[in-house]
Amino acid sequence: MTARVDHGVTSGTFSLDGETFDVDNNVWVVGDETECVVIDAPHSVEGILAVVGERRVKAIVCTHAHDDHVRVAPELRERTGAPILLHPDDRPLWELVHGGPEDPEATLWDVDLTDGQTFPIGGATLQVLHTPGHSPGAVCLYAPELGCVFTGDTLFHGGPGATGRSYSDRPTLESSIRAKLFMLPGATVVHTGHGEDTTIEAERDRGF
Repeated sequence: MTARVDHGVTSGTFSLDGETFDVDNNVWVVGDETECVVIDAPHSVEGILAVVGERRVKAIVCTHAHDDHVRVAPELRERTGAPILLHPDDRPLWELVHGGPEDPEATLWDVDLTDGQTFPIGGATLQVLHTPGHSPGAVCLYAPELGCVFTGDTLFHGGPGATGRSYSDRPTLESSIRAKLFMLPGATVVHTGHGEDTTIEAERDRGF
């Protein structure tokens, strides 16, 4: 079977540093006809499962731990039995959403992501690229066989993701993009956490 990328959009809120904003998040699902990986878990379990369909979810891979990307991850895990994967450097942000050591109701993710880690899905391979800056543990997922990269909030159509909030740093983000993303083939399609697609070449040419 051949791997493919399926897409949906869910709507909700993003909250950090005492402010809350309405946001629309992309839902990306990679797999074949029988199994898949869900990238991020924003807002609505039902909205995510509508993209998944009848397939078995092998993993819930979080690009970072802002609440609009991980809020429903534990519920999605409960519904599907799939483990949650997150880079451990995003623990402080995860704990803002799902509780820390002092919270008896706290819940954790299951598997730590590491830079360079790969895992197969439906005839394709997802490679983890640690791209800190938007958050300390932000990652992108490169799928060379599919000619695309899933960038979460690291890189958008129009440039780098947002910084200026807790746990973010603009110079670190720009360095990550140059070192990890701009080295990919220019035709690589960038599937973002919010908004429309772009390409590596378009964003590299745009500069920042």
